[in-house]
Amino acid sequence: MKITATIGLGANLNDPAAQVEYALAELDRLPGTRLLSRSSLYASAPVGHVDQPDFINAVAQVETELAPRVLLAALLDLEHRHGRERSFRNAPRTLDLDLLLYGNAHFHEDGLTLPHPRMHTRGFVLLPLLEIAPDVVIPGHGRAADWLAGCADQSVVHLPPPAAAVNA
Repeated sequence: MKITATIGLGANLNDPAAQVEYALAELDRLPGTRLLSRSSLYASAPVGHVDQPDFINAVAQVETELAPRVLLAALLDLEHRHGRERSFRNAPRTLDLDLLLYGNAHFHEDGLTLPHPRMHTRGFVLLPLLEIAPDVVIPGHGRAADWLAGCADQSVVHLPPPAAAVNA
């Protein structure tokens, strides 16, 4: 059975925009998975540990045959291949991939909570998500658009496409 899953991407080390772009392409190559849509890139201030570079973020929707835990394992493997090190919570990173939504799943298991438990409070998730899915509903929370006002104090900036993409 194919499910639409939503994935948040972020990076703030080793050419973060390139890290996110590479990861978006790699999502399309996961087994039984096809990239349906992707947002523009956004720059955002770090959350938690603030003494680090700003992040580049995006959101993607994929159609996948992978079960939630298998998809999460594939995302963690992709992070690892990009050099992700988990030295401390909210540390700088080469790549961060979060499974935000998996269809309409709403559950909590050890190591996996769907929808992502903080996605509705993060502008760097909501803005790119609403770009590609303006009517999306977060199970247990309602319309994503209704949560955006609560993120108005967060610094999230839509980035223009690279010059090469504009001229293509």
